[in-house]
Amino acid sequence: MKPEIKGKNIFITGGAGFIGSTLIGELIGDNSITVYDDFRRDALSGKPYADHPNLTTIKGNILDYSPLYKAMRGAEIVVHCAAIAGIDTVIKKPTETMRVNMIGTANVLEAAKDLPHLERLVDFSTSEVFGSSAFRADEADTTHIGAIGEARWTYAVSKLAGEHLSKAYHEEFGMPTVTLRPFNVYGPGQVGEGAMRGFVLRALKNEEIQIHGDGNQIRAWCYIDDFIAGLLLAMVHPNAVGEAFNIGNARAVVTIYGLAQTIVRVLDSKSPIRFVRKDYADVELRVPSVAKAIEKIGFEAKVDLEEGIRRAAEFYKKINSSA
Repeated sequence: MKPEIKGKNIFITGGAGFIGSTLIGELIGDNSITVYDDFRRDALSGKPYADHPNLTTIKGNILDYSPLYKAMRGAEIVVHCAAIAGIDTVIKKPTETMRVNMIGTANVLEAAKDLPHLERLVDFSTSEVFGSSAFRADEADTTHIGAIGEARWTYAVSKLAGEHLSKAYHEEFGMPTVTLRPFNVYGPGQVGEGAMRGFVLRALKNEEIQIHGDGNQIRAWCYIDDFIAGLLLAMVHPNAVGEAFNIGNARAVVTIYGLAQTIVRVLDSKSPIRFVRKDYADVELRVPSVAKAIEKIGFEAKVDLEEGIRRAAEFYKKINSSA
């Protein structure tokens, strides 16, 4: 059951992105929301609530402390979604990835420290902090990062640094911080890179689906509505403060090759599947334990993989037909 959040001033960094813009749809009717984003990826402008009177959008970069600090004044709940993400972007721009994800997170925490009525700050980490292989990984497991110089791991390192900093602000200054580790979130409104989105779009057009490597990489896929339910709980549940949570669907587990096959079957597509060379380090196994989130805040994913694929496909069909 989703918690009721009403009458709050909510500040969302990266609010124009996939998760942030979906969260806005859940909250905009009963709350005042400020989005702070550089709009590099924009899933918000096309939403029916993009011009809602309760929504304020500010174009800005979290590396610019002064405008960020000013924009955040009056916030009661801060959700920090802004980050550099996506394997292709991270590999091409490892320096920017580190700067935005580490320094930007430090700026958000420091700006929020002076908020007189801060009730919660939710920081987004990543499932990649578990490294190349993690099965039923729980929040207390030791994190494993790959070799220095491998560009992919700059993302995980930068997010892990943010986790440590968020925890430090809680311990040292008493800030009500919470960290979420998303596990392969997908669904309507997804923008940018991502196997699920790419596979579904190609399957709808009966185009070739390319798999990097042998396709044996294993993932757990979390539908966006389930992730938002977990996020809402993290924003208000008293047990969440000072904690980190895996948010994912431990039942929706499949290899990348199996995912492509499932998408083709569910969508009755004629897309051929082809394997191509992989030129970067990859995560071979990533399945979460969500026992802590279930026990402490009552989160549990409900949407199975095939249903999620159908919902995502329906969304993209509508977008394409109205384009």
